[in-house]
Amino acid sequence: MSQFKLITELKPKGSQPMAIEKLLLGIDNNFRYQTLLGVTGSGKTFTIAKLIEKTQKPTLVLSHNKTLAAQLYSEFKEFFPENRVEYFVSYYDYYQPESYIPQKDQYIEKDADINPKIEQMRLAATTSLLSRKDVIVVASVSCIYSVGDPKDFSAFRFELRKNQQISRNEIIENLIKMQYERNDFNIKSGSFRVKGDAIDIIPGYYNNIYRIELFGNKIEGIKEIDKITNETTEILDYIFLFPSKHFVVSDIKKEKAIKSIKKELDEILPNLGIIESHRLKQRTLYDIEMIEETGFCKGIENYSRHFDERKPGEKPYCLLDYFPNDFLLIIDESHRTIPQIHGMHNGDFSRKKSLIDYGFRLPSAYDNRPLNFNEFEKYMKKTVFVSATPGEYEIKISNQIVEQIIRPTGLIDPKIIIRKTNGQIFNLINEIQNTIKQGNRVIVTTLTKRLAEELSEYLAGKEIKTRYLHSEIKTLERTEIIRQFRLGKFDVIVGINLLREGLDIPEVGFIGILDADKEGFLRDTRSLIQIIGRAARNVDSKVILYADKYTDSIRKAIDETNRRRNIQIEFNKKYGITPTTIIKPIKEKIIDIKDTKHIPKKVIPKMIIDLEIEMRNAADSLDFEKAIFLRDKIDTLKQRIN
Repeated sequence: MSQFKLITELKPKGSQPMAIEKLLLGIDNNFRYQTLLGVTGSGKTFTIAKLIEKTQKPTLVLSHNKTLAAQLYSEFKEFFPENRVEYFVSYYDYYQPESYIPQKDQYIEKDADINPKIEQMRLAATTSLLSRKDVIVVASVSCIYSVGDPKDFSAFRFELRKNQQISRNEIIENLIKMQYERNDFNIKSGSFRVKGDAIDIIPGYYNNIYRIELFGNKIEGIKEIDKITNETTEILDYIFLFPSKHFVVSDIKKEKAIKSIKKELDEILPNLGIIESHRLKQRTLYDIEMIEETGFCKGIENYSRHFDERKPGEKPYCLLDYFPNDFLLIIDESHRTIPQIHGMHNGDFSRKKSLIDYGFRLPSAYDNRPLNFNEFEKYMKKTVFVSATPGEYEIKISNQIVEQIIRPTGLIDPKIIIRKTNGQIFNLINEIQNTIKQGNRVIVTTLTKRLAEELSEYLAGKEIKTRYLHSEIKTLERTEIIRQFRLGKFDVIVGINLLREGLDIPEVGFIGILDADKEGFLRDTRSLIQIIGRAARNVDSKVILYADKYTDSIRKAIDETNRRRNIQIEFNKKYGITPTTIIKPIKEKIIDIKDTKHIPKKVIPKMIIDLEIEMRNAADSLDFEKAIFLRDKIDTLKQRIN
């Protein structure tokens, strides 16, 4: 069995040795719940990595947003390069759920834009969990939604061995049953092509090609081939193929499901009005016909209870069911993640209620849902909550709370200054300019999206290189924006709540918090501590709260920050430590940014001129793919200013 092997030159320092020892002791004593209260920059990820290495348990790291999940995924991949580290988040770049508004008699059809790269990574996660033990999955809370029965997914796996007696048609039939698509011209993830006695396959969870070479009804050879260069990378004796999609069922299960759907339809129709009854019957019979003919229909997930053979109200299968019983659950930024899990089930139920009441869906659609919190708790057998500001739930149920206050770098929590709102923008610009002169970056947080956009435009008008980070930007593109921020492509990021938890940007030397005295979710004690923490990785950093009154949240946030400062200062004096800014390598680019919403309009004309020059140079160099990409980006930018 493969073992978790932590590969790093880092050694436990500061509070880390004590935290690791206490958490391990808690697991040895069968503590179900533990909390790691770790301040920003104290190396919480490294502590968890050591815990995984010591316990040797498959691990799920749960995050409340995709940007933070992407950062954690990158960090754990660095720590465990010889093990399987996977990424499981919602694969929708755009998602409009199916809904019905009775007051307007308006039906809104489901519309979604699926990111194929993320879909591939989701499949890789479940495949790894069913085939290995040394697996870490970093996931967003979307992992509590249904992904199909792991028994069905595993049952369809298909082994191919060198010298195996099997016909070409038999291989093709098995691939089609596993939802692979035949495409002899443009092979891509989740498809295969046939050329004579050779079958090329790209699994839904993989990038390279598996080539099966046949001689009659015998497999003569199996190769792994680089999709780009077409060169052989490895000669294999055997391969295991898993389905190309999570929702796969046998013909027998499909027939049972159709009978079950028809039975439910017959039972529910007499209870509906004439219009609702006609609507539901017409839609459901059409869906059944599509399933019979193609094995699929639009919105098939709404019939998942029938395919899974679950009882009404019974929980759906989700990613957590792919883990073995004895796994380690890490809930990162738990003060945000736990409330998010709490709210997901109720929101899903209320949306579906209208659809079901007015004859758009069968009542079984209720059972295509996320786990409710009680169901989720049953998976929490060895749980570590991680947060600089744990919530009341974690504090109440934890068998022990382990503090990790002292940073290995000796860094002290930033100085906090309170300034009046009168003239705040002029003061903010002055602080930004001074910070840029020092070679550092700036984060500014606002309370509203509109103010963030307007401030971005205003700063851009003052020749300050600024970008606006918001929720409409695609997951992987957000990560690239932050990477460019660290590189100094621009100096200021303006945002709302995306800039609080978990973002590791040691180049940040100043944070400006506007409307700090407006009590509420974005300016409560926990939120303020989290925002302040973004500046705790740079020795020159400071935080300014623009406020006209000294709220209870501000007082508590400052008191807690000062408590942590004093612990670190005392430790530094005792051991003669001089604080140093964290030095963290910047990753290579993994994606081009196609979205332009984060770019202030005032800088677009100059950007267009630069991009046109770059486009012509690319065309002159015969790099037409790059030229086309730049042309499309120029067109998108022009649309924003026209």
